[in-house]
Amino acid sequence: MNILHFVNAFFSDGAHWHGYDGIPTRLREHVQYSLMALGVAAAIGLPVGLVTGHTGRGGNALAFVATAARALPSFGLLVLMFVLLGLGLLPVMIPLIVLAVPPILVTTYEAVRSVDPSPVDAARGMGMTETRVLFQVELPVALPLILSGLLSAAVQIVSTATIAAYVSLGGLGRYIVDGLYQRDYEKVVGGATLVALLALVTLGAFWAVGRLVVSPGVRRSG
Repeated sequence: MNILHFVNAFFSDGAHWHGYDGIPTRLREHVQYSLMALGVAAAIGLPVGLVTGHTGRGGNALAFVATAARALPSFGLLVLMFVLLGLGLLPVMIPLIVLAVPPILVTTYEAVRSVDPSPVDAARGMGMTETRVLFQVELPVALPLILSGLLSAAVQIVSTATIAAYVSLGGLGRYIVDGLYQRDYEKVVGGATLVALLALVTLGAFWAVGRLVVSPGVRRSG
């Protein structure tokens, strides 16, 4: 039996589309975990990246923190948090947030630092405050690269949120974990396919957001 057969068997089985273990329910749980983790990571990474990128200070510290965070194994951190905190959503959120903050933080910093200094100097010469310079001059130009950092974090979260199933939570990882335990490879392949499809949808969603929020002039110059 090949992978395509497993995929067809999984999605054609009506039992997988209904109930608490149905695809809509597991997909909703997975998206919920992913959005929560991405929201918290963005709330941490974006402000720090914007401020440090604007001031030009703390670049070495950011690089060290990002490297250290990336070196942490998500599953190992999940197990540690589970031992320390017990069951619940928090032990899952911490590894996902730790995974997502570095790409957001570093990319935002580099995006702001890479803005052409000429319009920045001109804005300051016109008497604009540093806050206005950041949000009205630097941020619009840096936005495509910032979105790429958010995209990278989002795809990593979507792919890694399957670990929630290891601590008795839901999401698409439930199919993979339960399928391995039951030796139901149809379920394993189906769950992995759903995660891959969700990652592709995430790519498409960020592409659409970029078309909406990035200035056409900035897109052409990029």
